[in-house]
Amino acid sequence: MSEPLRQFVVADLTPMVGAVLASVACALLGNFLVLRRLSLMGDAISHAVLPGLVAAFLVAGSRATGVMFLGAAGAGLLTVIAVEALRRLTRIETGAAMGVVFSVMFALGVLMMKRAEGLENVDLDIDCVLNGQLELLFWAVPSSEPLLSAAGWRGFPPQVLTLLVVCAVCVAAVAVFFKELRLVSFDAGLATSLGYPAGMISAGLMVLVAGAVVASFQAVGSILVIAMLVCPPATARMLTDRLGRQVSISVAIAVVDAVVGYLLATRGPGLLGDEGGAVSAAGMMAVVSGGVLGMAVLGAPVHGVIARHARRWKLAREIAEEDILAMLYRIWEQRGAVGTLGVGDAVEALGGGHAARVAVKRLVRAGKVEWRDGAGADGGGGAGRSRGAVALTDAGGREARSLVRTHRLWETYLVEKVGLRSDHVHCTAMELEHHTTAQMRSELAPEGAAPAIDPQGKAIPPA
Repeated sequence: MSEPLRQFVVADLTPMVGAVLASVACALLGNFLVLRRLSLMGDAISHAVLPGLVAAFLVAGSRATGVMFLGAAGAGLLTVIAVEALRRLTRIETGAAMGVVFSVMFALGVLMMKRAEGLENVDLDIDCVLNGQLELLFWAVPSSEPLLSAAGWRGFPPQVLTLLVVCAVCVAAVAVFFKELRLVSFDAGLATSLGYPAGMISAGLMVLVAGAVVASFQAVGSILVIAMLVCPPATARMLTDRLGRQVSISVAIAVVDAVVGYLLATRGPGLLGDEGGAVSAAGMMAVVSGGVLGMAVLGAPVHGVIARHARRWKLAREIAEEDILAMLYRIWEQRGAVGTLGVGDAVEALGGGHAARVAVKRLVRAGKVEWRDGAGADGGGGAGRSRGAVALTDAGGREARSLVRTHRLWETYLVEKVGLRSDHVHCTAMELEHHTTAQMRSELAPEGAAPAIDPQGKAIPPA
């Protein structure tokens, strides 16, 4: 093995693998916390393990992985029990109970740590609690020994081995009990009625969360644990509505966040010319995970802000098109001949806005309305068209007749079936006409029993 590659494996690959294992374990379980709106539970456990860590150190006088793991695990399980007990014995909601418990436990841990700082041979550090010691997870192997020798394995960080075991347990548990976890996450009442022990499944999930948090806590700190419990699952939730895909996507995102965050923390300052600069690797990973979540919130194809605004804009434009067609049809009814509608009048009647102006142009391009009075004859005249008028074509007339028919059928239904007054149904029918399918229209007017007159005495157009 070349020396640069050996140096990368010893100094960079080992902490990177530890970060990936911690991120995957937290993200995997975080999916079910996000679905159940219990994301704060991971935050609560990650804060509440602090008194357990301090107590374990004070009792055993050692920072050995096993001792610290037992102390933190005990505090984590105590947190879960305390939250559930507080929720059941009081009238406060789960989120408030978690906030109370983790605040008290974290404050207790800080007090214990401050107290312990006055003792001899104590090297607990609050910064390590928050940021972890990811950069110190290097493979301590003598340069003369091969990495895979017995001496080399003795220098392998025990925290990474612990994370490997915990991550494997989490993956196996989710794979085996995925159906049960999915059912309890979406509807615990249904799970109980089907004979599944919803309470036991929930408790098992919390035990797994506590184990993953505790195992990750010592290596990567509370900041990354909290970020990975929430950000990758929330990002995946923005990208899909299928739980199986969500779990897979969240794991992939967690891996990317960990690797990219670590590389930015270790290589970023050098690329910016600050060779001696130091950036917390765990903190940078949390920042990357938050940035990826932010991009998903904005750009997700279905649930993203941009996609939602695009759908609303499209719906507003389509409704404006249909309203213009219906207005032109009603003008034709009143005059008994093809009538025109001023573009400015149409835009004003629809409440103004760009969508109404775009709707007119789209109707012209679709051949459903046509310019009259020479409007737009100059080819480019935006001013001429904004002052001009439009009239229905044959294709537009057929669609307009169907819209007005649907509107008046809804008015008839709301009066005769729902019992509303005839002067209270117009606005409701205006909304319903835009969302009526052909099947709904046939149910409103069964063949041979379709009404001919609406409640206002206007003729209902034929189909």
